[in-house]
Amino acid sequence: MKTKDLRDLVRFSPEGPHHETLFESAHLWSEVVCLDRAQDLGPIADPDSDGLLTVIAGEVAVQVGLGRKRLGQWGAVLVPAGQELTVRNASVDPAVILLVAAPPPTRRALYE
Repeated sequence: MKTKDLRDLVRFSPEGPHHETLFESAHLWSEVVCLDRAQDLGPIADPDSDGLLTVIAGEVAVQVGLGRKRLGQWGAVLVPAGQELTVRNASVDPAVILLVAAPPPTRRALYE
């Protein structure tokens, strides 16, 4: 069994979002993304992978396709395969999100 403490993956960078892989297997991919003030992620998409975004800390503005929503701590959103995801820190406080995709997306799809 593999275990990790999410707090060990939380780091912020003034250059942009900080990414730390949580777990990766042949069937699932997950990472913790730390967004400092006014940082954003995306758009990212994969035609073959469904995604799940969960807010661990802070508040973010999320856009999936044409839909937009603000999410606070413990908020979650499903990102259907083929839909673009964009996330922006929506407060002066740092934000931490957990991204999960199955099956694992290609690296090219993640951060083009």
